[in-house]
Amino acid sequence: MDNIKKKNSIFTSRKYKIFLIIGAGMVCGLVGYTAYAFRLTSYLSDDPATCMNCHIMAPYYATWQHGSHSQNTICLDCHVPHNNSINKWFFKGKDGLRHTTVFLTKSEPQVIQAISGSSQVIMNNCIRCHEQLNNEFVNTGKIDYKMVMKGEGKACWDCHREVPHGKNSLSSAPNALVPYPETIVPEWLRKVVSSE
Repeated sequence: MDNIKKKNSIFTSRKYKIFLIIGAGMVCGLVGYTAYAFRLTSYLSDDPATCMNCHIMAPYYATWQHGSHSQNTICLDCHVPHNNSINKWFFKGKDGLRHTTVFLTKSEPQVIQAISGSSQVIMNNCIRCHEQLNNEFVNTGKIDYKMVMKGEGKACWDCHREVPHGKNSLSSAPNALVPYPETIVPEWLRKVVSSE
């Protein structure tokens, strides 16, 4: 019984409550700052400039921006599923977490390529957007990504390799003018770092 009273007195003490409030404040502050630093709210939009939160996307953004697809599409038209809103947001979140992991662990390849799940979404979107062309004129819309994986046809990019991004690697467009996000580093800190 004495142990229970001791535990209750520790957890209801003033010091414990203050420690708990300060700890909760620190966790909330860290989460808030992380959300601000990673520009998490920008990922709720469909703005193609959001892709520029990661500088490694500069050549892909630049080549899309100067290509024919920029007139009628945005990044999400090709890179997320459009069969329903739940699937779209789930895929966007899952893919975003994978991109964040790759970026933070510095494991991105020199030439970025879509993984299998993304490739399937991209091909389905090619077929969806070019439905009349695929189904009425050239009959390519009858092939899906699963058939391509079995060797029963070609993916859209097998023939249209440079659409919509052109030839790309991390160094293919080093001087591209793209909308990089502003730095979150305060001016006073930039001056201290640059003076050293």
